[in-house]
Amino acid sequence: MGDLDTLLVVQQHDTAIDQLEHRRAHLPERAELSDVEERIAGVERRLADVGARREAIAERQGRHEHEIAAVEARIGDIEKRMYSGTVSASRELQAMAAEVEALKSRQSSLEDQVLAAMEEAEPVDDERAALTGERSGHDADAERLRAVIAEAEVAIDAELEVERAARAEAAAAVPQDLLATYERLRAKLGGVGAARLVGSSCGGCHLMLPATELDRIKKASADALVFCDQCGRILVH
Repeated sequence: MGDLDTLLVVQQHDTAIDQLEHRRAHLPERAELSDVEERIAGVERRLADVGARREAIAERQGRHEHEIAAVEARIGDIEKRMYSGTVSASRELQAMAAEVEALKSRQSSLEDQVLAAMEEAEPVDDERAALTGERSGHDADAERLRAVIAEAEVAIDAELEVERAARAEAAAAVPQDLLATYERLRAKLGGVGAARLVGSSCGGCHLMLPATELDRIKKASADALVFCDQCGRILVH
């Protein structure tokens, strides 16, 4: 096998490697995983909003409960004085009783507000539970897709290892100057630096060569380095 034919073998391995790398990077499950991850991010945003609303309700409820505790303590202190016998003046006792009534009214109002906060929290808690369940479902989908991707990557990487080894073996038999020219063209021409002349067309760009150019190539020796005058690739003839 001549150097140019060996170069075509290198090109075949390079093409196979490019195709495998493209397949690895564009596994359909990657797009599915990206979609699932977007859904997870959306659920996370909604959970953050629900969490903020629930926290505000809990904070308001906590303030009311703290105030109720303070009111109850104040009522207890006043009633203790009222019934301790240390206060005998009727006017003072009446004032204390009036304050207790006012405090109990305030306590009742606060308890209503606590109840309202608890009722307000119920649908928020339900919403958070539903979102948490949705997030769990998406997490399961993401885990499944990652497993499928990992399995596919292992299989493709095994193929790549074989192709790269075969490519290295073929490339070792190609003269360095020819290989360097090929690599330069391959980088510039979409991964294909060498192609076979098929009939009157270049196997790289698939364009027909002029008759005069074909005649010149046919007269050249089999190991002569010629290029497609349409795309500039090395032509193996």
